[in-house]
Amino acid sequence: MSLLPILRFPDPRLKKKAAPVRSIDESIIRLARDMAETMYEAPGIGLAATQVDVHQRVIVIDVSETRDQPLSLVNPEIVDSQGQQVCEEGCLSVPGIYDKVARAENVVVRYLDLEGEEKTIEADGLLAVCLQHEIEHLDGKIFVEHLSQLKQMRIKAKLAKQAKITA
Repeated sequence: MSLLPILRFPDPRLKKKAAPVRSIDESIIRLARDMAETMYEAPGIGLAATQVDVHQRVIVIDVSETRDQPLSLVNPEIVDSQGQQVCEEGCLSVPGIYDKVARAENVVVRYLDLEGEEKTIEADGLLAVCLQHEIEHLDGKIFVEHLSQLKQMRIKAKLAKQAKITA
């Protein structure tokens, strides 16, 4: 396994829509494992393939306290959602930035596991938020797009300043 570089907002590659995975082969399994390792190392609770510049519909999530229950979802699709919750979110592609985002409270997601079996997961709370956040990445959307234009401009300026300091 190897760590993958994570794209940072406002990198235009984060806006690219991911293509459906046609077949789950060794490259997809390796991608999911590398993504999980990258997510844990970052550290984060979710990562979409788009964030590592692979534009295929794959996400990994682990919201467990013990950080040892990775969930790999191929071609995830929200098939039902209900209610609304507002939670503070962050993103590995937007480091150090957190803000409140309104999302569905409950979601049902259909996906393929790494064995190619179709599964459905019903989620609420943090898992529901994480699923929605990561699936949005696959559609080329970043959580800061839920915020006002002013906040987005401030975030871009802050990240640009951070990049200059570390360069």
